[in-house]
Amino acid sequence: VCQMHKVSKLQKLGNIIFSNLLQFHCSSVIVLSGCGVYDGTEIHEASAILVHLSRGGAEVQMYAPDIPQMHVIDHTKGQPAEAESRNVLVESSRIARGKITDLAKLSTKDYDAVIFPGGFGAAKNLSTFAVDGKDCRVNGEVERVLKEFHKAGKPIGLCCISPVLAAKVLPGAEVTVGHEEEEGGKWPYAGTAGAIKALGGKHSHVDVNNKMVTTPAFMCETELHHIFDGIGAMVKGVLKLTGK
Repeated sequence: VCQMHKVSKLQKLGNIIFSNLLQFHCSSVIVLSGCGVYDGTEIHEASAILVHLSRGGAEVQMYAPDIPQMHVIDHTKGQPAEAESRNVLVESSRIARGKITDLAKLSTKDYDAVIFPGGFGAAKNLSTFAVDGKDCRVNGEVERVLKEFHKAGKPIGLCCISPVLAAKVLPGAEVTVGHEEEEGGKWPYAGTAGAIKALGGKHSHVDVNNKMVTTPAFMCETELHHIFDGIGAMVKGVLKLTGK
């Protein structure tokens, strides 16, 4: 009886291990743009994406372009630190705990989905949207990745300001950056929604045809848990669209 009990316990352990192995069936990319909301990736958004991907059983690899930042912001003052210069890949490695790769080395065939957190880095380092608005340029590697994932029919997730990247390089993309009206300060970046329209984009959280899922995140002045939950819905949508 004792031996059978041991065998039963081993079988249960084996089933648990096998189940855990099976759940890692989706391989996802997160593209970072530095470290810090005003000149790089919004850290809370990146962390929320990582948590929800982990909970969803996805394997994750982080990438960032090996380029200089547009500028460096002193986050205690919200002002440029004129004498400083930083590298997007190096700064992004802070969030990735060192496990990050140059975006130029990303091969779309190796992954099932790609997600872009927000933060001003998306508008300053991954593109020139912060300066040029609808006439912005998108970083060449970022444009390549978006177009390749789109062409391969693989899901793309974007949050906060990063949907402007897709709106610029994927004509007709349906994305959301929140409301078009400020509503008493609740949507402080409401003007971005107008820029999306000017780029030919349409307002939608889920674009099934283009396999694109977006969420406003910190475009809205709301409690952190609402932002976290919204990012969770975006991640779940991306994982569902992989069909795995």
